[in-house]
Parts: sequence; structure tokens; C-alpha cells
Amino acid sequence: SAEAAVVMREIETKGGRAATFAADLADLDEVQGLVADAAGKLGPLTLLVNNASLFETDEAQTMTPESWVANMDVNLRAPAFLSQAFAAQLPPGASGNIVNLIDQRVWAPTPKLFTYTIGKMALWDMTQVLARALAPRIRVNGIGPGPAMISARQSDTDFARQCAATILRRGTTPEEICAAIRFILSAPAMTGQMIALDGGQHLAWETPDVVGIPE
Repeated sequence: SAEAAVVMREIETKGGRAATFAADLADLDEVQGLVADAAGKLGPLTLLVNNASLFETDEAQTMTPESWVANMDVNLRAPAFLSQAFAAQLPPGASGNIVNLIDQRVWAPTPKLFTYTIGKMALWDMTQVLARALAPRIRVNGIGPGPAMISARQSDTDFARQCAATILRRGTTPEEICAAIRFILSAPAMTGQMIALDGGQHLAWETPDVVGIPE
């Protein structure tokens, strides 16, 4: 995309190496080739951040087989097989990190994003299992954002209300999420953990579904 190309140029301007790759995370063949393509262009990879996900609203009463499969393919299956491919390409003697972007709602489930929430809860479990399976060479951790960016279903007012409903009266930002990733990389004794960057949203009893805020 044009946005990805801009980011790539910014990285290169600052002396880094970057490349862009397109893949449909709902297509397992494309998922399984993505890490190999990146390693072929950039050399062995030492960090995998599983960030992309579907964020679609449904409930236990309205989910469909199609919505279930779509969410699980992108939000769970893709990170699983990207992690497998990442571990396979890591050179002998090298150490690596996997960071999964999860969601604070795995600690405070709400019913309005039913299939999404189930997939993220499974991703959190997978994070802990992979931390054991891939140790000691690869550390696996997660970040659980709360309000970070306005969703397609929100107005500016909706997003402001969602942030104000957290116990810190604020959400997080992409910059803070990147800072958390840098912290994880700097903490070699940390694995199988999730950092909640959510303004304390997972501790609040007035969750968005309770107060009627679109997410």
C-alpha cells in the first residue's frame, strides 16, 4: 500500500533496511510463504510481530459459520503458522522474539465481539504454550491494547467516551505499543506474558457494552 511504502522509505532514510510484502492472512498458502519471502529479501528474521486481525462485531446469537471461520483464520491460524515458519527459519545459535497483539478483553470479556474475543483468548493461550514450546531460543509475549485507534464503527465522540471510561481516563497509542515491543526485546527474562496497554480498561466495570459505546 501507499502507507506501507511511506513507512519503508522512512526506515531507509534513517539507515535501516526495509521491504514490503502483501499477503491475504485468510489464505494459508500465502501465510506459509510470507516468512520465507521476507527472510529471502532481508536475511534471517529475529522478530515477528503478529499484529493484523479482523475486528468485526457479532454476538453468540448472531455469529455464523462464515464469521467464525473468517475470524479464526486471520486472528488465530495465521499467527500460529507464521510463528511456526519464523521458528523454522531462525539460524542455529540465534535468539528470536515473537510478540502477539492480543486484546485487553481476554481479561475482561464482553459479548459484543463474540467471535473476535474467542479468537483473541485462544491467541493468548497460544502465546503461553508457544513460550514453552519454543524456549529457550525464542521468547513469546503479548500486548493487550485497549482503545488505541478509532474503529470504523465509532465517531470521534464514541472513541473519546471509550477512552474516558477507562480508570486512567485514556487509551493508548501506536507509539506506546511500539515502546512496549522495545521493552519486551530489552527484557531477556520475560516470556509467556501479556502487557495490557489499556488505561486500566480491563479493571473497569463499565465496559463499552454496559454503557452502550460502539467499538
